[in-house]
Amino acid sequence: MSVGKSVRLFLADGTPGGLLTAEIMNWTGHVVAAPRSDLAALLKRPETSRTGVYILLGDDPNSLGGQLAYVGEGDDISKRLYQHARAEEQGGKDFWERAIVLTSKDTNLTKAHARYLESRFITLAQLANRARLTNGTAPTPIVLPEADVSDMEYFITQAKIILPVFGVNLFRSAVTTLAEPRLATSHADTPVVDASPLFELRLKKDGIAATAREIDGEFTVLTGSQARLTWASNSHDGYRALREKLIQEGAIAPADGGTMQFTRDQVFASPSAAAAVIVGRSANGRNDWKVQGTGLSYGSWQNQGVAEAAGEVSV
Repeated sequence: MSVGKSVRLFLADGTPGGLLTAEIMNWTGHVVAAPRSDLAALLKRPETSRTGVYILLGDDPNSLGGQLAYVGEGDDISKRLYQHARAEEQGGKDFWERAIVLTSKDTNLTKAHARYLESRFITLAQLANRARLTNGTAPTPIVLPEADVSDMEYFITQAKIILPVFGVNLFRSAVTTLAEPRLATSHADTPVVDASPLFELRLKKDGIAATAREIDGEFTVLTGSQARLTWASNSHDGYRALREKLIQEGAIAPADGGTMQFTRDQVFASPSAAAAVIVGRSANGRNDWKVQGTGLSYGSWQNQGVAEAAGEVSV
């Protein structure tokens, strides 16, 4: 059974789009986020004067629906944010529209800790591949005592839990090398990853076969899955634009046999979006994806779980 977490959110100005703080019960870390328009209020927060790491986020003009990100660290984060807010010709960064600051409530984070966290977060963001980083390469992780490394890795684990609550999925990578539908970990405080059965989508006449799992609430097409070589419809809907974006990014590339192939695990907003990209036309993913070896559709599998839960509630 997965372990629940109590996350405390506080809307500092009473609006969902303004300055927001969050913390997890029994975790010394603290997160505060704000849009760039509220930077003045953010800089006045005591958290931003501490040692820690920060994330800058903005839209990527070169990618449909894509995101740009920058990960940094500082002894006094407020000074770094102030520098980034200046005009680009003055050494600032123009792209970002939101800042997220991660610090410690007990102020025990040191410069060495922050540099370690920065390096690890950049590496995780590169692996997750959900945004285009403006950092370039990740700095080499600083050498820390074994106990400190353990503490920082725990900090990262908790940050990866709390950041999606802010809508920040920068470090969220799909775990697809699953021997069982549910992954258990050796660390008692590490969350259990829920995964669905393996789904498959086949177009026999085109020799297309794709597999996917629903992992941690996200529908993920797995590396090596095939897709149609070209878009099969004359329509120019959003799914076609999404497919072209994935091809441009290299997530889908030409393969042997006259098909396209996924070069990485790719998260989609829905089973239908995944199916459309694969078959090259609009598709109903709830019907087209089948539980491997059973013929049960994704929609039926999902409804089956709902029916079972309703039965348990009614007992």
